[in-house]
Amino acid sequence: MGGLFSRLIESSDPVLMRQALAWLYGFVRPQRRAIGVLLGLSLGASLLALAQPWLVKTLIDDGLLAKDYQTLWHMAAIMIGAGLLGTVLAGVNRYLHTRLSGRILFALRDDLYRHLQQLSPTFYGRRRTGDILSRLDGDVAEIQRFAVDSLFSAVSAVIGLVGALALMLLLSWQLSLLLALLVPLEVLWLRWMRRKVEREVRSLRERSADVSSFLVETLPAMKFIQASGQQRREAERLERLGQGYMGQLLKVQLTEFFTQAVPGTLTSWCRACAFLVGGWWVIQGTWQLGALIAFSTYLGMAVGPVQSLLGLYVAVQRMAVSLGRVMELKREPLGVRPAEAPRPIPEGPGELRLEGVHFAHDQRQGGVLRGVDATLPGGLKVAISGASGVGKSTLIDLLQRFYDPDAGHILLDGTDLRALDLHALRRRIAVVSQDIVLFRGTLAQNLAYSTPEATREQLEQVVRLTRLDGLVDSLPLGLDGLLGERGQQLSGGQKQRIAIARALLQQPAILVLDEATSAVDETTEREVIAAIDQLFVGRTRILISHRASTLADADLHLHLSEGLLRSKEAAGHGQ
Repeated sequence: MGGLFSRLIESSDPVLMRQALAWLYGFVRPQRRAIGVLLGLSLGASLLALAQPWLVKTLIDDGLLAKDYQTLWHMAAIMIGAGLLGTVLAGVNRYLHTRLSGRILFALRDDLYRHLQQLSPTFYGRRRTGDILSRLDGDVAEIQRFAVDSLFSAVSAVIGLVGALALMLLLSWQLSLLLALLVPLEVLWLRWMRRKVEREVRSLRERSADVSSFLVETLPAMKFIQASGQQRREAERLERLGQGYMGQLLKVQLTEFFTQAVPGTLTSWCRACAFLVGGWWVIQGTWQLGALIAFSTYLGMAVGPVQSLLGLYVAVQRMAVSLGRVMELKREPLGVRPAEAPRPIPEGPGELRLEGVHFAHDQRQGGVLRGVDATLPGGLKVAISGASGVGKSTLIDLLQRFYDPDAGHILLDGTDLRALDLHALRRRIAVVSQDIVLFRGTLAQNLAYSTPEATREQLEQVVRLTRLDGLVDSLPLGLDGLLGERGQQLSGGQKQRIAIARALLQQPAILVLDEATSAVDETTEREVIAAIDQLFVGRTRILISHRASTLADADLHLHLSEGLLRSKEAAGHGQ
């Protein structure tokens, strides 16, 4: 195993690969006790397996050929007992192995998912969701299989190999020399096939990610595809992707077949030679039949572990591909880092102050914000206007710390956002956008998503305040009625009210409406704005919209253009 890891490290960046292996075995080490128990069971099972051919030898040579019925009966009874014990050990081993594999698999996946939860929206904007799913599911499972299955496979193989060799030497040291010819040939073959397996497996993972990305992209857009009459085109795209995946899968299967078939063929030739030589000895009367049968069995038992150990080359390459793909995600830098010693959220009116704020996305030149200085007084209704793409939504992302400014500071009631508890800050600022997120689940679960501790009475109260009574009455189970995926059966106004009710439960100091009413008509918009003004009176409300009617009665009007945020009057004068 150590040699395999050395070659794995040599074939990649040594530092990065050591970090990857350290990350992986950080999840294996806590399971040392369970691993020890399984290793003990594997040892017992291996010893029982090694005993069986010797029992057969004794049964044939000392029982059948010697015509000793008592020995025959004793050996048969021992073989039955050993078989029953082996069955029990195999069942217990399988149960404990499955439990251990599951623990490590979900620990790996949970750690990666928690890392993904901390990445910025920019990461998800440039990554295919299907590719992320492929790494989170298939690649993590491949890593777990290597970390657990290969470990026990290697240990069992070493025990079986050492035991079989020892017993083969006891039976005939001359025939045992066949292994000295067989093993080097198999090693050379598998070394030559290693690179090819790695290339084919990596390509297969990429093809799998292409299929996943296609499904993630098209299934939510099925209504649009149907309306555009493009079902046939998308079906043909999936067929081409499927054919590409199948073709690559067949290549991988063919490569792995030849990787294992050649050593298997060499083994068959060795066993045939052993029967020819050993059989001649039996005919000449210099060797016993039971010894020949036992030797042939041990030869198979020795070659099997050799093939398993050499087959780890294939497992290493498959794991290396998956580990590399997963570590690409793990090495993705965090957009923001929580404060080491976070301060409590200030209990002020919700005043926001921006001091010399500069920010630029990686792919943009010149910056979205260029030295913004502005104060948004607490408790007021603030309107922010500006052309599409000037950075209004980016400004809100900065307020919620999905990003940190490249320079300058943003302060909430006099405290820099970077010094505050990140979770508490995001609870303090509620954002209702035009893309309202609803999950498949009950209406109550969707309303209380940001506030899972909300009581039934609180849910019923916000339903009344946001005038969701009609929706509740229309659902067979009321608040416990199920909403479809993404709430597709709901109207735009109903979704808006659910989002407002969710924000109301959150009890934020600052409410942001980011183009939140763009999907509804002006009458519904007026009702939504009036409800917000009534429900969130005394709290800071930030409205971002292209509609002048949405921003008409704000206490403060700000305009974002050319990377600067200025009062509407000053912006107009400057133009």
